[in-house]
Amino acid sequence: MVALRGREIDAYLARPEAGRPIILLYGPDAGLVRERANALLASAVDDPNDPFSLVKLDGDELAAEPSRLVDEAMTVPLFGGRRAIRVRAGARSFASAIDTLAEMQLKDCRVVIEAGELRPESPLRKACERAKTAVAIACYPDTERDLAKLIDDELRLANLRIASDARATLTDLLGGDRQASRNELRKLTLYAYGEGEVTLDHVKAVVSDASDMTLDPIVDGAFAGRPELVETEFAKAMIAGTYPGVIISAALRHATWLHKSALAVAEGTPASAVIEGGFPRLHFSRKPAAEAALRNFAPPRLLAIVDQLGTAALDSRKQPSLAAAIAQRALLSIAVNAKRRG
Repeated sequence: MVALRGREIDAYLARPEAGRPIILLYGPDAGLVRERANALLASAVDDPNDPFSLVKLDGDELAAEPSRLVDEAMTVPLFGGRRAIRVRAGARSFASAIDTLAEMQLKDCRVVIEAGELRPESPLRKACERAKTAVAIACYPDTERDLAKLIDDELRLANLRIASDARATLTDLLGGDRQASRNELRKLTLYAYGEGEVTLDHVKAVVSDASDMTLDPIVDGAFAGRPELVETEFAKAMIAGTYPGVIISAALRHATWLHKSALAVAEGTPASAVIEGGFPRLHFSRKPAAEAALRNFAPPRLLAIVDQLGTAALDSRKQPSLAAAIAQRALLSIAVNAKRRG
C-alpha cells in the first residue's frame, strides 16, 4: 500500500518519483490539495499554460468513459516534451481507469488527481493505494507546527521578523484552508514591507480570519443544542455564498476534536485543561460552547456524529443540488439531539 505519511509526503513532493507518476491528493483542506497539485503539475511540464502539455479532465466524465484517461496518458506529444493530466474527481468513481493505467508504463507523463474527503473504502483511494505506480497523499488542515513553518517561510521571503504576540494572534487566525492562509500571509507581508518586523497592529489591520471562525456560530449552535441559531446562521452563510460542503467539513473537524477531547475527559483530565491545551486552539469566545458540548456528548455519541457528518459530506458531493439541504439537515439533527445527555 502506497499511502504517504508525514515526512514521506514532503520528500515525495520535493522530488516526485518517476516510477510513481500517478498521484492522488485528497482531504478536507481544499486549499492544500490545490497547492500541492499546482506544484506537482508545474514541475511536470515545461509550460503549464500549454493545453497540449497539460490536459484537464473531469472525473465524472471519466467514469462514463474510463478509457479516455489511458488514451490521454499514452498520447505522445506531436512536438515532443513532457505532459501532465489534471483530474478533478467528482461523485462518480473512475477507479477502473486507475487500475488499467497502473499496469502501463507511462513515459514523461504525470497524472494528478484532486479529490475531497475520501473514506478508506473509497474505490478511487483504494485503487491508488494498492497500485505500485501510484501514491495517495492526504491533505488535512495545518497543525500548529505546519502553521509555524508556513509563517516562517513567507516572512523569510519578505525579509521580515514577527513579534511573539503577533505570531500568537496570527496563528489563531490561520489554519482552515492552506490557500486562504497563504493569501493572508502574503497580504500581511506586503502591508509590513520594509518595516523589519511584523507587529500585532499589522496583524489586526490586515489579516482576515482564514480559519473556520466565520462558521463557528453554526457549528457551536449545533453542538450546544440550539437549532434556531443553526437555522439563522446557516441562512446567512447561504446568502453569503458559502459552499455547504465547507460547513460540513468545519462541523466534522470540530466533532473529531470534541471526540478526542471527550476521551481525555473520560480518562480524568479536567475539561478546562483539555480545552486550554488542545490544538487547534479554540478562540476564547468558543470555550463555553465547547465545555457545554463536552457535557452534552459522550465519546460514543460523538463518534456516531463523526460518521454522520462524513456521510453527509459524501452525499453532498454526490448530489450537489441538494448539498445545502443535506448540510442543514445534518446540523439540525445534531442540535435537536444535543440535549439528550450521554
